[in-house]
Amino acid sequence: MSIMKTINSKIIPLPRSDIDTDLIIPADFLKITTKEGLGRHVFERLRADDEEFPFNLAKYKGGEILVSRKNFGCGSSREHAVWALVDFGIRVVIAPSFSDIFYSNAMKNGLLPVVLSGKIVEKIFKDEREESGKYEIKMDLPGQIISLPDGGVETFEIDPYRKECLIKGMDDLDYLLSNIREIQRFDREHQKYVFFNTKVL
Repeated sequence: MSIMKTINSKIIPLPRSDIDTDLIIPADFLKITTKEGLGRHVFERLRADDEEFPFNLAKYKGGEILVSRKNFGCGSSREHAVWALVDFGIRVVIAPSFSDIFYSNAMKNGLLPVVLSGKIVEKIFKDEREESGKYEIKMDLPGQIISLPDGGVETFEIDPYRKECLIKGMDDLDYLLSNIREIQRFDREHQKYVFFNTKVL
């Protein structure tokens, strides 16, 4: 996973609620076992149906922050939805709420889900319309801060373990391996304890 600390990026606005994982990546692509290339198919049906869909527009190209409405990532538990977004270049999704499974999958795959109030999200949409394609915000993960162009600052919550993993660019296995000496030491101490406290029958 890529190291994540601060991201200063224009946003890709997606003012819809209840965006499910089948919209993010259609079931046709679930047979794919590699993450690379999935980004080509992100929101494929919506992109095919609407030429003006944000992911089709050049002005949003390169945006790393997606902003949407409530219940983002609902539906199935398919991890491919997160893979597709990350492969496309999305590193942060801001929404008032997320599906629990999507939220967990995102954290494990280097995609930061940020929960902000519906009121703030609607303000972002409104302000972005006035600067279409040029509206940028800054995400500061160590400080857990979202900075808006008008000087507004919003804080967000994140599990300390997941925060550390994202900042260091580690997944769960990387984290375990980085602490292998401590794990081995604990295991040795535990074995000694079991040996000296086991009754011989």
